[in-house]
Amino acid sequence: MRNGGLQQRSHPIRCLRANERFALHASCVIVASEAVKIEAVISVSALRKLGSATRMVQQQAGRNRLFSALMGAAMTTVRLFGRAMHSLWLEVTGTVFLSMAVFGAAAGVREYMKYAAGQVTPGRVAIAVCFSATFAWFGLSSFWRVRKKS
Repeated sequence: MRNGGLQQRSHPIRCLRANERFALHASCVIVASEAVKIEAVISVSALRKLGSATRMVQQQAGRNRLFSALMGAAMTTVRLFGRAMHSLWLEVTGTVFLSMAVFGAAAGVREYMKYAAGQVTPGRVAIAVCFSATFAWFGLSSFWRVRKKS
């Protein structure tokens, strides 16, 4: 629309309902769609400021030999600790998988005895064998990965 050479924009307006569990009276708050965009711009500019400050601190710290040496030592320690924790994680999960395979093998033997007595179908024995084989593979491959990494 034109009014005296000026163009007016129509802004879509949304009505946001308050949470009725906590409000005494149901109300409607009118919010322009630009308000959401303004909040997004504020958070982006805050992130940009944080990134600029981080870069400035890194540049200043790079000039200090003691700080650089301490950061190198800290990074090396963290990296080695992370590798040790990853190896421990692989060993623990391998142990859990192998123990599950042992329990599955025991169930497979029990199901085979029932199958030999004619009480169950061969499908139950096959399921127990597949379960045991799968978890044994998971457990062994976990230990192989630890050996390969060290």
